[in-house]
Amino acid sequence: MRERLMELLEERKEEIVQIRRYLHENPELSFKEEKTAQYIIDFYKGKDVEIQTDVGNGHGIIVTIKGGKHGKTIGLRADFDALPIVEETDVPFKSKNEGVMHACGHDGHTAYLLVLADCFIQLKESLAGTIKIIHQHAEEVPPGGAKSIAESGVLDDVDNVFGIHLFPTHPAGYVGYRSGYSLAGRTFFKLAIQGIGGHGSSPHLANDAIVAGAHFVTAVQTVISRRLNPFDMGVITIGSFDGKGTFNVIKDRVELDGDVRYMTVENQALIDNEIHRIVHGIEVEFGVECELTYTADYPPLYNDPEITKNVVASLEAINDSDIKEVFEYPMLSGSEDFAYYLEKIPGCFFYIGCKLKGVDKAFFNHHPKFDIDEDALLVAAKSVAQVVCSYYEKA
Repeated sequence: MRERLMELLEERKEEIVQIRRYLHENPELSFKEEKTAQYIIDFYKGKDVEIQTDVGNGHGIIVTIKGGKHGKTIGLRADFDALPIVEETDVPFKSKNEGVMHACGHDGHTAYLLVLADCFIQLKESLAGTIKIIHQHAEEVPPGGAKSIAESGVLDDVDNVFGIHLFPTHPAGYVGYRSGYSLAGRTFFKLAIQGIGGHGSSPHLANDAIVAGAHFVTAVQTVISRRLNPFDMGVITIGSFDGKGTFNVIKDRVELDGDVRYMTVENQALIDNEIHRIVHGIEVEFGVECELTYTADYPPLYNDPEITKNVVASLEAINDSDIKEVFEYPMLSGSEDFAYYLEKIPGCFFYIGCKLKGVDKAFFNHHPKFDIDEDALLVAAKSVAQVVCSYYEKA
């Protein structure tokens, strides 16, 4: 089966590329992917599979491929939403939807998995188990699609789950992995501070919300520098401080937006507690009223060590000129809602290099000029195919 699967993928490489280009031309934002979802549904029409649509809190699609032999059930996931970015690439298949762009590779994720799934369908009688293809909506915008799909119950019978992400840090042919905690969790917070406005000449008759807010900006950084273990990873960013007013008027209210990153659930709890404590302290110290909205978006992504070990062994054993090197990837402070699947189902999320040929330093994901070497699409398909074949052989 493995040999025939690889042959089929090579024969359909151009099809994968064309699907990716179509999706790239027709991007849709998170939770608004109606046409993309329909395109995916139409792809499976007439095929011997079970299709579930509108799964989770949006346009999620689950395609179940039942093998000819009894065995374990695995999940393979690809996301299909785009970003609110004005595309600045020069490709002939540039986005036709002004202000919306596939700047994170989700078009490539969907393209490779559609064709790989179809190849599995063709070879399903040789498949010793069941594969659930997870076409996921809304990865980019919290609460995301993964959490709702994981909570829907449609994956309760899945034994293990796998996914990939295209990254332009390495050329096509390079496959990266990380065991254990691999991608950071993320929390969004909004802090509104209510003081008492007044005239700049009479601060004693007012209560300056800007001073309280400025103190919060400084104090909250001590959570990372003085409360977090120096060997651990954590980031607190104040991305917005809305205190605009008039030069001689003491502001009565300011609003701050912030972003928190952490690599473990333990540090998530620690930072959460410390930020709430500082906010309470500011209320007491400055006599202001604070309203804190604190929302955990995505948890840290944890790759099961044993499963990751098997994935690496499988990829290292492959004898294929398209897959050149398998290497350990560093921890990343970005976030991924695939982490929600891994909270419930042991699995592995790994990385596919896609840096354009002849480029020294590529534009990273979410950049208006982000682009991929389309050879990486076949690498993604072959890598996941190899992992699946090895999984069932080992099972």
